[in-house]
Amino acid sequence: MNEHFRRSAELQERLHELVPGGAHTYARGADQYPEHMSPVLVRGRGARVWDADGNSYVEYGMGLRSVTLGHAYEPVLDAVRAVLPDGISFTRPTELELLAAEDFLRLVPGADMVKFAKNGSDATTAAIRLARAATGRRMIAICDQPFYSVDDWFIGTTQMDAGAPAPDTVKFRYNDLASLENLFTEHSGQIAAVVLEAATALAEPEPGFLEGVRRLCTDHGTVLVFDEMITGFRWSAGGAQAVYGVTPDLSCWGKAMGNGFPISALAGRRELMELGGLRTEAPRVFLLSTTHGPETVSLAAFRAVVRAYTEGDPVGRMEQSGVQLANGVNSVAAELGIARAVSVIGRPSCLIFTTKDTQGEPSQPFRTLFLQELLRRGVLGQSFVISAAHTDQDIEHTIEAARQSLIVYRKALEAGGVDGFMEGRPVAPALRRYAHPRMAPIRRIGNA
Repeated sequence: MNEHFRRSAELQERLHELVPGGAHTYARGADQYPEHMSPVLVRGRGARVWDADGNSYVEYGMGLRSVTLGHAYEPVLDAVRAVLPDGISFTRPTELELLAAEDFLRLVPGADMVKFAKNGSDATTAAIRLARAATGRRMIAICDQPFYSVDDWFIGTTQMDAGAPAPDTVKFRYNDLASLENLFTEHSGQIAAVVLEAATALAEPEPGFLEGVRRLCTDHGTVLVFDEMITGFRWSAGGAQAVYGVTPDLSCWGKAMGNGFPISALAGRRELMELGGLRTEAPRVFLLSTTHGPETVSLAAFRAVVRAYTEGDPVGRMEQSGVQLANGVNSVAAELGIARAVSVIGRPSCLIFTTKDTQGEPSQPFRTLFLQELLRRGVLGQSFVISAAHTDQDIEHTIEAARQSLIVYRKALEAGGVDGFMEGRPVAPALRRYAHPRMAPIRRIGNA
């Protein structure tokens, strides 16, 4: 046991006994971090977090990209405190629901209506249901991007598909319009929706790609759905559709909407959204009906986030800090002669880092070694996804931590591998078929 993580290790073991996977999100699992170095966190402020052992870290990833303004951002907390004395959940709508909807639709002018929920999968699956109802078709075409939903229509396409029926889902390639055209030809008249992220950390749309997707969907009577979970409030307050000027029929939002408070949204054209309302003569769609979707705390947090984006420039701050961080770490890697193995890449507000082995191939063991050495130097993160709360001092701390970590990394490259440098087993992909190679020890509970 690593003595610097003793309390965290004890808590993690108890979590494994009570919570499947030891975490409520697979991306937060202990298997995503170096073995025996999976901090259990107790608090955060700004861009820093503290674990149960009292260790302090500059955090990246920021709540799986859900925190752009910083942990415990006071204007959001003030807005939440203001509504708490008046109750949280009621049997009828509140005025706050109207005000939040107005705020949202001012940010996303291509949408006529919005419905709030609690997590992104609710929104994306509701979009699928609407598209199927509107078109009378079942098939869904998704772009080859990492994640859309916990529901069967997507999970059935992943390696972790146990228990999920084979979905009516087909895939096309990003920035490859011909691959989508081929799907429309092969499955003529069958595709209800095309779902994609308009951009990702590593991929910007090539000229004409999004416009071509829009045209194909219009020509084939298919509903175009943009997943704005990451791009919303990180590319811009109006999402990727505001940046690239292409309007989908439906868009799905979440993550940074509440700066960590749980809120998501489905937005889109009135004629589609009303299929789940009371102004339609068509068979009604069970769209979104959530007990906690309209609770006042998260709606108040969302409105405070909108104010922060209206009155300030969080995206600009993230872009500026991201450039500073990427340039700093990449300069260190170049100085040490290992730029081909480790590099910080992607949109400045949504950076990731590469970790390659002696053959120049992506490597989980070398990734684990880098994560391990960063943790030892007070940096926590599966990526370098930044927030507007990261200060110049945070960036300088990270660059120096990366320098010391990359010195170790270079030694491992020179030695031909991580043996003798990395403790424990390497990290593993979150959505894999079996728990191995990071299966947690099986403990017998009680006398069983």
